[in-house]
Amino acid sequence: MGQLAGKAAIVTGGARGVAKGVATAFVKAGAKVLIVDREAELGRQTEAELTALGGDVAFMQVDLADRAALPAIVVTALERFGTLDILVNAAQASRQLPLADTPDDAMDLSFDTGFWPTFVLMRAAYPHLVATRGSVINFATGAAFDAIPTQGSYVAAKEAIRAISKVAATEWGPEGVRVNIICPFANSPGVQAWKDWAPDDYATQINKVSLRRIGDCEKDIGSAAVFLASDAAAYITGQTLMVDGGQTKAF
Repeated sequence: MGQLAGKAAIVTGGARGVAKGVATAFVKAGAKVLIVDREAELGRQTEAELTALGGDVAFMQVDLADRAALPAIVVTALERFGTLDILVNAAQASRQLPLADTPDDAMDLSFDTGFWPTFVLMRAAYPHLVATRGSVINFATGAAFDAIPTQGSYVAAKEAIRAISKVAATEWGPEGVRVNIICPFANSPGVQAWKDWAPDDYATQINKVSLRRIGDCEKDIGSAAVFLASDAAAYITGQTLMVDGGQTKAF
């Protein structure tokens, strides 16, 4: 039996990149997974790929910036799987701009696709996670620790996510619900786009990686998420886990 056998999960942004890596690792660990993404074609393709692995997988097309549509994600997971054990908030869109050149709509984009969906889904999932003594895994970024140029709106939303995650870990811990953060560095489409847009900044960050390689979305990031969602991490909550090959030394 896999580490997550019998558990049901929601993974936002799961059609591609790091979130797809998490969804794939979850399926291989035995979890049932609802993939949520705004990209219908990619979402259906990922659903088919993971179903072919033998997983119980469903895809739901949702624009996460549509706040009113978010509670239906939890309802859909419960209708499909009958339970909810794991919530993974990994989706995020942002624009890379110097802070002084960042318009309001760029900041809104980061919060509307990252912070607000994370908060609303946590709130909607909370009573169901209490029932299963479940787990929340939210995604933040080492870019906030290192103050990487052009990442102002991105790190603002991610640090807001870290802040509410710590409060949730404190408030929800007595009811058995664990809340943790992963800060990844992986070969995702977003990182590749950043490499093309800011090659010097990318090279600087690569040179900080102690293990001298960029992470794999499934094998490195997905495996860490499986651990945090599993019973092996039953005594871990309120933590930020840097899954970045030693890029950020957050002791």
